[in-house]
Amino acid sequence: MKLIHTADWHLGQSFHGQERHVEHRAFLAWLLDTLVERCADALLVAGDIFDVVNPSLAAQALLYDFIVSAHERLPGLQIVLIAGNHDSGNRIELPAPLMRRLNTHALGRVYWQDDGDLDAERLLVPLTDAEGATRAWCLALPFLRPAEVTGAGLRADLGDNKDDAAVPNDYVAGINRVHTRLIEAARARREPGQALVAMSHAHLHGAAVSEASERPIVIGGEESISAALFPDDIAYVALGHLHRAQQVGEARIRYSGSPLPLDFSEVGYPHQVVEVVLEGEALAATEALPVPRPVAMHRIGPAPLARVLAELESLEDAPALADARGRERSRERWPWLEVRVELEAPIPDLRARVEAALDGKALRLLRLERRLPRVEGEDAPARIDLESLGPRKLFERTWADRWGKPPEADVLADFDRLCQDVLDGEEATS
Repeated sequence: MKLIHTADWHLGQSFHGQERHVEHRAFLAWLLDTLVERCADALLVAGDIFDVVNPSLAAQALLYDFIVSAHERLPGLQIVLIAGNHDSGNRIELPAPLMRRLNTHALGRVYWQDDGDLDAERLLVPLTDAEGATRAWCLALPFLRPAEVTGAGLRADLGDNKDDAAVPNDYVAGINRVHTRLIEAARARREPGQALVAMSHAHLHGAAVSEASERPIVIGGEESISAALFPDDIAYVALGHLHRAQQVGEARIRYSGSPLPLDFSEVGYPHQVVEVVLEGEALAATEALPVPRPVAMHRIGPAPLARVLAELESLEDAPALADARGRERSRERWPWLEVRVELEAPIPDLRARVEAALDGKALRLLRLERRLPRVEGEDAPARIDLESLGPRKLFERTWADRWGKPPEADVLADFDRLCQDVLDGEEATS
């Protein structure tokens, strides 16, 4: 059977204050045509479907219009969606009963049974061929938040070791246990000749991150997990979270990458979806399908102002446009531009000079970065990036500063539950 693996759509992204619906709409139209052309049996979307937990109505309409159109053109196509760290798991699952009628499975959260065991069955999605026979099982694991996998509630999943106080009760150990439990459940369900396909939104050890556009999932890189979690009987591992398309150790373990650059730092490498072909229980082939870039992105610099202005002047003039209305429509396809200028001294009219060089050019200046010279011997205070630090690590530092020692495991478990309550409250009021 044939699968298409994609992730990190980030529908509704605000790109330096500008919406990108035109680009996302173009990508989804291309993806739908590709699914038809390739006669795909299933589409796997490995998280970060939206850019924020409370996406705009326009962003939600992009997703649901795509699902409806896909079902109209390919009634047999199965779509499996999981929530990423940018998504609200509750929001992803809210329309799940309706989406199942469109052959779409939406998994946003993990759930625990009364005995404390993982409800693994709801995360196992049978993938069928054109005749309706189950050819594979998708292990659809949404992004795991700390409150979902830490604390005493998970210890029942440890079996005979559940009373062993030496077993670590932390976030990464919790993630590992959930993956292991889900794989065990899938092995119990599969029949001879059926493949196992894992889908997860996580950060694997050794994977390459983008320069500026990816924030740590929870606690600044400490949440990364090992590719060894996926044993050899998993035919393919469809990963989301990292925007750079890459394999991790083996050809069967892949990040599809984001279909569009989500930051100027991502301009330099290709963006794609991955076609996956399964034969029986094994992976037969993979092929990267490059995604056309509906709107170009350009970076100029870092360079001195004179060189930057010369590069701007050399850019082609905007094509003639028939009228103001036509000009506005075409403007949605003008390339995005980032300009980085190295300065030896302040230039108060820097933006005006850059914009003057762009006059008449079919470009949209989104970001102007001033790079100031370093002063030799100057000791700048260490700067803490709160976004990359994350709320959990910030809490740990604050607690340690106040009490002279790091918080204990039960305190962190309480903090994780409070964070989850806040997220759930935001989702309920949206």
